Amino acid sequence: MEVENSKKSSVSDVGAWGMNIVSSVGLIMTNKQLMSPSGFGFGFATTLTGFHFTVTALVGLVSNAAGYSASKHVPFWELLWFSIVANMSITGMNFSLMLNSVGFYQISKLSMIPVVCVMEWILHSKHYSKEVKMAVVVVVVGVGVCTVTDVKVNAKGFICACVAVLSTSLQQISIGSLQKKYSIGSFELLSKTAPIQAISLVLAGPFIDYSLNDKFLFNYNLSYGALFFILLSCSLAVFCNVSQYLCIGRFSAVSFQVLGHMKTVCVLMLGWLLFDSELTLKNILGMSVAVVGMVVYSWAVEVEKKKVIDSKAISHVKNIVSEENVQLLKQSSGIESQVKDVELGKLRG
Repeated sequence: MEVENSKKSSVSDVGAWGMNIVSSVGLIMTNKQLMSPSGFGFGFATTLTGFHFTVTALVGLVSNAAGYSASKHVPFWELLWFSIVANMSITGMNFSLMLNSVGFYQISKLSMIPVVCVMEWILHSKHYSKEVKMAVVVVVVGVGVCTVTDVKVNAKGFICACVAVLSTSLQQISIGSLQKKYSIGSFELLSKTAPIQAISLVLAGPFIDYSLNDKFLFNYNLSYGALFFILLSCSLAVFCNVSQYLCIGRFSAVSFQVLGHMKTVCVLMLGWLLFDSELTLKNILGMSVAVVGMVVYSWAVEVEKKKVIDSKAISHVKNIVSEENVQLLKQSSGIESQVKDVELGKLRG
């Protein structure tokens, strides 16, 4: 029975990761076509994210109304705080990409892995084995080699990058901790936070986007092709958001960051296949190192899990042995007291 449950859990884990990678890569490719000047030139990233969460909120509302998902109570102030952090993450990333070079933007994204590790150590007293630390370093080096090009930074861009990294790391840690704290499923948590994020981003998004590209949303000439890609982007975003919450709920924020870089490798490959992006020897070398790091990380996590299971089993056996010893001591002490009572009875007689 335990073996069957383990197999089902493994299949669910692979499914969650698969859905996240496919939906994320599909979303990036769709947004590239939608937002690039050679495509439809829809340069309103923050507003588009607001549309994503609007559709996600509607899906959650329909699911709750149809009884497919149960709604559990989570204090509104926690949902509001989480939504503010998540919106800071989105806005910070957009500003960081605008103000910094692509190279520094990639470095800031890579820095999320060690930042998440440090945050989990501070907030949850979590420790990592040498194997996990080694794998994280290998992944960071590999992705850095294949993505980082020019590195230029300025004061405003550096501040925005710091805000983006800290808020994104805190958001991903909070997803897992809120699910555990209130025993709530990933989709239920997403359906509660999505409406708050949708309202705030749709209202503030056009003004944030105007500050980014000096273009106002209502001046955009919407075509049928652009509308199709907006709807496709929103549909993929629902799967991407749900799978992100699923993955972090099942694993951890660190695992999500490390194995999530597989998406970077996939995007580079698809960019080369679909958009004639340049794929150099440096890119191939970096991707190979990153993939090796991800394999090593998966192995290290499994080793760590096995150690935890073995230690629990040993402690369980020790508890059973100690309980048996206590019972034997009680029985022996009971026999000794009975012998003494008999001897005392003989003496009295």
